[in-house]
Amino acid sequence: MQSSDVVPFLRRAATVARAEFAALGAFAIITLGIMTFIEIADDMTEADGQAFDQMVLTWMQPIAGQPRGPWWLHEAAADVTSLGGIAVLGLFALGALGFMLILKKRLSAVLLVVGLAGGVVLSEGLKAVFERARPPADYQAVETLNASFPSGHALLSTVFYLTVAVMMTRAFPKRRLKAYVLGVGIVFALLVGLTRVYLGAHWASDVLAGWCVGAAWAMALWLVSYAVERRQRRHHAALVDQSTVAEG
Repeated sequence: MQSSDVVPFLRRAATVARAEFAALGAFAIITLGIMTFIEIADDMTEADGQAFDQMVLTWMQPIAGQPRGPWWLHEAAADVTSLGGIAVLGLFALGALGFMLILKKRLSAVLLVVGLAGGVVLSEGLKAVFERARPPADYQAVETLNASFPSGHALLSTVFYLTVAVMMTRAFPKRRLKAYVLGVGIVFALLVGLTRVYLGAHWASDVLAGWCVGAAWAMALWLVSYAVERRQRRHHAALVDQSTVAEG
């Protein structure tokens, strides 16, 4: 190897190392999310878990049906919690899907659809399995449907906002921009989950479980994307997302 080839070689090696490290990180999140979900599902039927849920709920609402804070905070929470509803996420997904198709991000578009649809299946399937009752009606400041565990809003918002954030990071060359986009996605998912407890729609463990399943599913989608891109890039297939911004 000539001296002029050393720097390009080191850059390629560093890129591969970062990609492999990211893949290991995603796998770790999947494993941790599944294990934590199992632990939460087990604890919610025990006295300690139920006491924790009741403690959080009564702290959020010292008087049933009256969440802490001024009236405008209640209104803001109701607005934020809608960001995890299937109707809102469906509209956002359509907009994001059109944007990705215009940019010829076909793989990202496919994974976004699969991710959201799979999230709905996971949410409804797990609710049907556990059939946990919601918090008492006196605490519920918003309308609720079906079972309580896990929180569908927390699960779906985590899947959607994390998936979109991860896909968007590919469009930015600078790490600060990547970190900002990913941070915004995480904050959105956290806020949606917190408002579900604040408004009495879910127990705290419902939301924690929803975050765990949502994060695991989002990272599983990223691993699929990573594997497909590597394979298709070697075969020059058309499904791979086309780069719109040069990496640097």
